[in-house]
Amino acid sequence: MGNHNEFGRLGEEVAENFLIQKGYKILQKNYYYAKAEVDIVAQKGDILAIVEVKSRSQGFVKDLNNLINPKKIKLLVKAADHYVQENNLDVEVRFDVITVIKTKSGFKVEHLEDAFHHF
Repeated sequence: MGNHNEFGRLGEEVAENFLIQKGYKILQKNYYYAKAEVDIVAQKGDILAIVEVKSRSQGFVKDLNNLINPKKIKLLVKAADHYVQENNLDVEVRFDVITVIKTKSGFKVEHLEDAFHHF
């Protein structure tokens, strides 16, 4: 497995722990449907958070939140809809992005709730 895959997995672990500390229950990790992969499906109260995790090293300067293109959004919406129906959930679905930046002293985590809206 490449170093970028290992780093991505580590970033997802950091994001998962962050969500747990914030009171979320992790329902599923790496949920696949059709051609979509949802990094984390988490729930807090009546909110189902579909979470995309973006992990980068400290020197990375590009706006991470713009890395989710319309095609990826469409796939995430489709996967979220399938997950809700498959599990017969009555929840509000929200799409979040968590960025995990590796620093010299550890990780910096930012959680952007309602990162995009589906139509």
